[in-house]
Amino acid sequence: MSLTIAHIASEFAGLAHTGGLGDAVAALSKELARRGDDVRVFLPLYGSLDTRARDLRPERGLQEVVVPLGGTEYSFSVCSLAPTDGGALVYLIDCPAAYGRTAIYDSAGDEHLRFALLARAALESCQRLGWAPRVFHCHDWHAGLLPLYLETLYAWDALLAGSRTVLTIHNLSYQGAFPALLAEDLGLPRESGLVHGAGDDAQVNFLATGIRHADMITTVSPTYAREILTPECGMGLEALLTEREDRLEGILNGVDYETWDPEHDSLIPATYSATDMRGKSVCRRALIDELGLEPNPDGPVVGIVSRLAWQKGMDVAAAVLSAVLDRGDMRLAVLGTGDEELEAVFEGLVRSFPSQVAFCATFDEGLAHRIEAGSDMFLMPSRFEPCGLNQMYSLRYGTPPMVHRVGGLADTVEPFEPDTGEGTGFVFEPFGAEGVRSVLEAALATYREPDQWKRLVANGMARDFSWARQAETYLGMYERLLGEAPPAAARRMGSE
Repeated sequence: MSLTIAHIASEFAGLAHTGGLGDAVAALSKELARRGDDVRVFLPLYGSLDTRARDLRPERGLQEVVVPLGGTEYSFSVCSLAPTDGGALVYLIDCPAAYGRTAIYDSAGDEHLRFALLARAALESCQRLGWAPRVFHCHDWHAGLLPLYLETLYAWDALLAGSRTVLTIHNLSYQGAFPALLAEDLGLPRESGLVHGAGDDAQVNFLATGIRHADMITTVSPTYAREILTPECGMGLEALLTEREDRLEGILNGVDYETWDPEHDSLIPATYSATDMRGKSVCRRALIDELGLEPNPDGPVVGIVSRLAWQKGMDVAAAVLSAVLDRGDMRLAVLGTGDEELEAVFEGLVRSFPSQVAFCATFDEGLAHRIEAGSDMFLMPSRFEPCGLNQMYSLRYGTPPMVHRVGGLADTVEPFEPDTGEGTGFVFEPFGAEGVRSVLEAALATYREPDQWKRLVANGMARDFSWARQAETYLGMYERLLGEAPPAAARRMGSE
């Protein structure tokens, strides 16, 4: 059965992209479209998006559409971006007053209006196109108001009466929380329950609103779906999530192997595969040369590609790495930006170990590929990790990951057992310096055993985390949801 599916998101890889959210939206929508479903993505046209070389086409009937929000009439137009490689059609919401800025996210005080507009613009566009998605798939807090808008302001429209809503939580720590007094800006009825909490704790929380009103809630890994029901990982929303636990499902993100596969990766100096690993050595030598590190054939190159943030555990990792680097046999390649204090810590490691450590404080897609291919092992010690992608990239690139047993890391990396030869990486718990030290020591010890290391690498490269597999899981969830009756919007229509 072919489905009509609308994805609403703030990011889309290749257009507007800061991390895993954009990767997941682009890859999932592409895979669903390739299977024959009518998949369309609604995305803001940010001022930073370079449209000069893109085939953008104004959509008839979707020019200068006016939406009142916060005492302002926002006028938006829509242009479409034709799909490539069998992917999804992308609708870009062109509203310079809201999105004509250099950054995707902003501190100008109107974020609530910018992303309320994204939800409204998606619904208004569907109405004017006469296109009825069976599923509105909303991603993170930026699209969190859409289920409530569908139940209230758009409940009258028979075109959308049968639509179901899915909210995917890519990272619960980003919630879109705003002062309660801003609720009046969003054009919703007072009885809609938009304000969460009371007194000084009262706020408008876009993600909480989506959790409360979506027909289905998903997270990006099964383990993370269980973790967010606890006070330790629920970020203040664990009670609400527990109320809706029967509507909560964890579906692991996939990997776009057209982009991330060493066998045909154009961004690395030599390609290789599980059956011919010669290119891996070429990539290793080239990475050491590129980063100006001192060659050392006997010790490993450890790679890190990460946001430098508390969530990622980089504060603890840096202290442990310093002690291990002091032995002299390890090389460290780090790519990432983030907290200024953490950037300073890694800059300090470079000063202390100039021939052993390279730190690139930037976002460089090509270098990220070269670190995955040229490193011997990969460190990812996150305090929490909804899914994570780099550990799955590392497995495919023959670069065994060292991870904390949490979230998607627990779902994708199996501890290596030297006695049986089973497993794909190195896993520690609980979180802390001793755990990071233990996986580094275990990885270094295994690296010194060539036969064991070959087996470990082969195990990881054989794992399949493709979106082709994960899209099937999403389709199954959509079809179960559509088999239920009726969704919230249709119930409200029937009662009026």
